[in-house]
Amino acid sequence: MTELKDIRIEDAWLKDDTLQTLFDILCADGGDARVAGGAVRNALMGMPASDVDLCTTLLPQVVVKRLQAAGHKAVPTGIDHGTVTAVIEGQAFEVTTLRKDIETDGRHAVVEFGTDWVADANRRDLTINGLYCDRDGRVYDYVDGYKDILSKDVRFIGDAATRIKEDSLRILRFFRFFAWYGERRPDASGLKACAAGRELLAGLSVERVWMELKKMLSASDPGRAILWMRTTGILGGVLPETHKWGTDAIPGLLRLEQDQGWDPDPLFRLMGMVRPDVTTMQTMSKRMTFSNKETERMISWANNPAPKSDITISDFEKLMYKSNVQGLIDSMKLEIVNLQVRENADEAKAMLKLVEHAQKWERPVFPIQGQDLIAKGMQAGPEMGEKLQALEDAWIESGFSLSKDALLGIS
Repeated sequence: MTELKDIRIEDAWLKDDTLQTLFDILCADGGDARVAGGAVRNALMGMPASDVDLCTTLLPQVVVKRLQAAGHKAVPTGIDHGTVTAVIEGQAFEVTTLRKDIETDGRHAVVEFGTDWVADANRRDLTINGLYCDRDGRVYDYVDGYKDILSKDVRFIGDAATRIKEDSLRILRFFRFFAWYGERRPDASGLKACAAGRELLAGLSVERVWMELKKMLSASDPGRAILWMRTTGILGGVLPETHKWGTDAIPGLLRLEQDQGWDPDPLFRLMGMVRPDVTTMQTMSKRMTFSNKETERMISWANNPAPKSDITISDFEKLMYKSNVQGLIDSMKLEIVNLQVRENADEAKAMLKLVEHAQKWERPVFPIQGQDLIAKGMQAGPEMGEKLQALEDAWIESGFSLSKDALLGIS
């Protein structure tokens, strides 16, 4: 199949003047260019496009020369593999020369540039990612990707095992795209090839692994993808922390998110698959090279267990003041899942009210500073530190109600 005669993309992003300017530059003097991959896929599925990437018959050096001649910025982001980032009026577009793989080692590829759209399509990973559209919205499909878009099947292009040997990251991409776009069961041949090639994942950088896992966990409902990753042994390979804990909480967690209208939260979903142990979280965060923010959140969750659902609001606010509030919220949300599984509806409802209170709560500011004690004649040092702590404890116990004057009046 080539051009889809009856299919035309009419999305606003395609008609954007900046993108059309880029088409003008690339399609002049015998050049050709088309939007490729995700933007086309999402448009055909009625979903918004995030990044708009183009492919062209022009060599990367020619792309750079044309952009600069037109007064626009060209960034050689991956020029050895044919990719140039065009920056026009502040908008960035990746432009990649058509290519085919000459040699692959499971992580890197040696490519040959060309002008063959079919060859370029066949080097891609999944059929739903292998479509193109021109500047007028005409869609070109050389891999039967449109059929799989309609049926919501996620399939490798050609032989699945061959695609995986070319780049083992495609194992994780298979599950990521199934989470986002697939229905029913995963493609049997793809699933079998992923299971057979799971040892290849050991050769990937942990940064790439976490990037794919995080994207998968950001899908609206990654539950079936997580289940199949666990069934094939792939989840335990990339996240050994799930071995003795599992994914049983995920269905209830996803239902809770949907019921409450909570946005997809990859870290919260990860918490549903691992044990809340500080040492384990420290080890996992270091191994997976989490960001400082991600590491802090995972450790705070493990270090701040949920309170009892019948805690008083006064005691709960004191607990929040002494704790990491986000860690408490994460723990309470997971406890709601556990309570619902055990059919403790009243306790689950009470815990949800605590979550809602915590999300609105503003941390009060302790009204006393060291300079206030110095003004009363106290010298800086350990004794002042102890005094400040004692006054803060008294303030907390008062429900944060003692005024500055009342605190300074405490001997």
